[in-house]
Amino acid sequence: MNKKCQGCGAILQDQESNEVGYVRNLKYSLCERCFRIKNYSEYKVIVQDNEEYIKILKEVDKTNDLVLFVVDVFFMGANLEKIRTYINNPMLLVLTKRDVLPYSVSDQKIKDYMHNLSMNFVDVELISSYKNYNFDQLYEKILRYKKGPNVYVIGFTNAGKSTMINKILYHYSDNKMSLTTSIMPSTTLNSIEVKVNQDLTLIDTPGLVVDRSLINFVDGSMLSKIMPQKEIKPITYQIKGNQMIKISDFLILDIPMGNDLTIYMSNNLEINRYYKGLNTSGYREEKMKIKADRDLVFEGLGFIHFKEECTITVYTKYDMKIYTRKKLI
Repeated sequence: MNKKCQGCGAILQDQESNEVGYVRNLKYSLCERCFRIKNYSEYKVIVQDNEEYIKILKEVDKTNDLVLFVVDVFFMGANLEKIRTYINNPMLLVLTKRDVLPYSVSDQKIKDYMHNLSMNFVDVELISSYKNYNFDQLYEKILRYKKGPNVYVIGFTNAGKSTMINKILYHYSDNKMSLTTSIMPSTTLNSIEVKVNQDLTLIDTPGLVVDRSLINFVDGSMLSKIMPQKEIKPITYQIKGNQMIKISDFLILDIPMGNDLTIYMSNNLEINRYYKGLNTSGYREEKMKIKADRDLVFEGLGFIHFKEECTITVYTKYDMKIYTRKKLI
C-alpha cells in the first residue's frame, strides 16, 4: 500500500527528487517539500489543475457524508455555486478568516447573505483559526449534521482548510498529526484522512484552483501583502471630479465624477488617488458598468463598493477576473 505524506497527502517516493512526494527515506512521514515548508518556510511551487480535484469531488458525491465547504470570507469568488454541479451531499458552509472583516459587520448579516445563495446549505458558520473564534460552535455543528464517521473538507486554494483541521485536532483530539499549511496555493496535493476520534474522521482534499485569481500570478512576498493578516480598515473616497485610483501596481481605476466608493483590501497595499492622468502602458484595459449599491470584485485581491451607478475603466497588470455582485457589507 502506498504511503502518503502526512502534511500534503502526496504519495511518498524516494526515486525522483524533483517530483511530488519525494523523500530521502521512505520511513519518514513528511515529503521533503512539506519538511522545508514547515521548518524553513521554503515553498516549492507545484502546478495544479482542477481535473484531479473534480475526480475527488465526484467520488465524494457517491457518499451521503457531510461536506464542510470551506470558503475564505474575504475572497469569496464567483464560482461558489459551481461546487453543486459536482456534489449533492449535505453541506455545512464554513467561512474562514472572520478576523479580517471589519468587526462592525455582524456575523448574522454574512450568514443571511450566504443563505440567499441557491446552494442549500444545512448551516453556515464563521470562524477565525487565528483568533480561535467560533470553533466550539463549528465542532458542535459537525457532530450534529454528520451522517457517519467520515466528514469531507473541500474548498478553494488558500481558503484555510488545513489550518482549520489543525485547530480542530488541537482542541478536540489526542491526535498529534499536523497538516502542512502555507499562504501559497496548492499546498495540499491529495486527500488526507485525519482521525479526530473514534466517531469522527475529517478527510482533507486539495484546493480547487480559482480561475483567473491574482494569487495564481504572484510570488510569496507579494501574496503576503495581498492577503490580509488582520482586520482590514476600509478606505472611502468621495469622487468630485474625474479621478484615478492606483492600488499598488496591480490595478488603476479611472472613475467619473459623482460617486462614493469604499475599498475593502489588505492594508498592506499602497492605495493612492490622483487628479491627473497616469501612465497605463503595460496594463490590460476593461470597461465595467456598475449598478448602484454593488460591489466590484477583483478575484484574489478584494472588492470595492460603489454607491452610485457608473461606468469606469479598469487597468490591470494581470488577467484576473473582475465582476460585480450584490453588496456583501
